[in-house]
Amino acid sequence: MTPVARRRGVVWWALLLDVAVVAAFTLGGADAHERGAGDLARIAWPFLAALAITWVAGRLWRAPTPLWPTGMVVWVGTLGIGMALRALTGGGTAWTFVLVAAGLFAAGFLGWRLVVLVVRRATRPGSDRSRP
Repeated sequence: MTPVARRRGVVWWALLLDVAVVAAFTLGGADAHERGAGDLARIAWPFLAALAITWVAGRLWRAPTPLWPTGMVVWVGTLGIGMALRALTGGGTAWTFVLVAAGLFAAGFLGWRLVVLVVRRATRPGSDRSRP
């Protein structure tokens, strides 16, 4: 695999994982509040749109996996823009919802990037894997 193809693959996987974070948040919230399948799109669209805006505005395809700054930009951008879109379209933005979304998005967007960071450091040539 060429370096360019490998890089494209990393970008697509990163974007897919970010979309999966929003999907998990949406599905979990819909299930917890006993919403039907018809509510999924209504719940997800502001955050998916915010994620897309954040990826494009931040040009995150250039370095999609770093915890800092990319992970923080995705987290803050998706949460902030998503909540703004919800508010503008009559969706709920109760402080408890914002806090839950902030925590779950942080765990998801930052979590998978932290795993990538740890794995890369552990498998880097010359790393001492025998140290605890």
